[in-house]
Formats: sequence, structure tokens, C-alpha cells
Amino acid sequence: MTKYIRHLILFTLPLLLVGCATSTITNLTPAQMSRNADGLYPVEAVWQSSQQSVIQDSIKPYVVVGLEAYPMRPTPLLQNRWETLVPIPASKDHIYYQFKFDYEYKGMPARRSDSVLSPEQRLDIVN
Repeated sequence: MTKYIRHLILFTLPLLLVGCATSTITNLTPAQMSRNADGLYPVEAVWQSSQQSVIQDSIKPYVVVGLEAYPMRPTPLLQNRWETLVPIPASKDHIYYQFKFDYEYKGMPARRSDSVLSPEQRLDIVN
């Protein structure tokens, strides 16, 4: 009987830890930017997760615009902050985008994959 209880605790504990985790994506990009000559616009976000089992070096963030996904890179000297440049053609005056964070976490018996997606954001380009 104690062996059964021990196994039950062993297998349910990781589920409880993952189930209690919260995740927040904070958009640091202004809602408006001035049009520039090169057509590349900086986009930044912070991802914070209370999930202790996240494997930090597995995090792969993207900015998703339509069907395109632009990989982000860590911002130097800051933790959990990511940035990239998104191309916006001169013919467009705004885009809609989302942040997507793919990551792995410690599961039983091996690593598992997951992702989080931010709400849709709008970036206006003004002349």
C-alpha cells in the first residue's frame, strides 16, 4: 500500500508543479514608430514564468507576423528580455503581430516541449 502511495505522489507532483505555473509576456515595443529608410523596426518583449522546471537554454522566442516568424535574440545584459527587427514594407502603415515563446521543461521521465503565445499586438508606422 505504501508503495502505491509513493508512486502516486511521484507521478502527480510534476503535474501539480506544471499546473500551478503562470506565464506573462510583456510587450516593450511602442504602439507607434516613425517610418525609417531601411524598413526594419525593433520589437522587444519580456517573458516571465513561475514554472521552475523551464530549461533556460531551450527558450526560442519569435515575433509572428501573418505567416512569418522572426527569431528573437536575448537583449545584452538583461535577463528574460528578447529583441528582433521586423521588416515592414513602405506600402504598409501598420502590422499585427504576436510573440511566441517555445521552450522545454523538465518532465517525467524526460524533457517536454511547450509554448506560450501573446495576445495580438498592433504597431503603427507614421510618417
